Amino acid sequence: MKHAVATILVSNAALAALLSKTIMRLVLAAFLGGIIGLERELKHRPAGLRTNMFICFGAAMFTILSAELAEPNDRVRIAAQIIPGIGFIGAGSILHSKGGVTGLTTAATLFVVASIGMACGGGLYLPAIFATMLIFLALHFLGWVERRFNLKPLVMNYSIVTEKSADEIVSEVNSVLEDAQVEMDGMRLNKFNGKERITFSVDGTRSLHKILMDRFRQSDALRNFEAIRGFEHD
Repeated sequence: MKHAVATILVSNAALAALLSKTIMRLVLAAFLGGIIGLERELKHRPAGLRTNMFICFGAAMFTILSAELAEPNDRVRIAAQIIPGIGFIGAGSILHSKGGVTGLTTAATLFVVASIGMACGGGLYLPAIFATMLIFLALHFLGWVERRFNLKPLVMNYSIVTEKSADEIVSEVNSVLEDAQVEMDGMRLNKFNGKERITFSVDGTRSLHKILMDRFRQSDALRNFEAIRGFEHD
């Protein structure tokens, strides 16, 4: 009888320890994924706080399930499916536009966040924390470096309202863009309060947009323009 009671107590203690360890790993995965997700959310990226948190938590959960449910010699099968699954999600965040690509950083971030979740699920706490801090600093600091040294392209939307004819305005805009060796994208012509309005986008660095704005101001036909910031390539 005493032996049976002792066995039950040991089993309960082992179960409690397992649950505690599992919960700690899942909480840590959600926390670390949330750190990277918050940085993405503040920059208004497609994959923000919840997406990164869920991916990191899910990767940790699948890693734990792989260890607990699979056979001893087949414990990596479930966890191995995380990589193609994350690749599918990352591919959905990549957009192609006029020969350019956006969302590569977001896709790469999701891939790394999944690896952090797997590390948490496998009990590799220090590598997971180190990777999180490194990725957070890279996203924040390297992004600042790209903006500081004018390395990150920016899509800017321009709108010009004028009383002159649409052909004359388009010709003038094309002349300015040809001098700057860039092309417009998504041009639209419509009427606004009885005047001609042309709307178009230009993809380039901040210094290029500054040059374009200066040249627009120097033109009598284009000086009444409005520059609306679009989005940065990610």
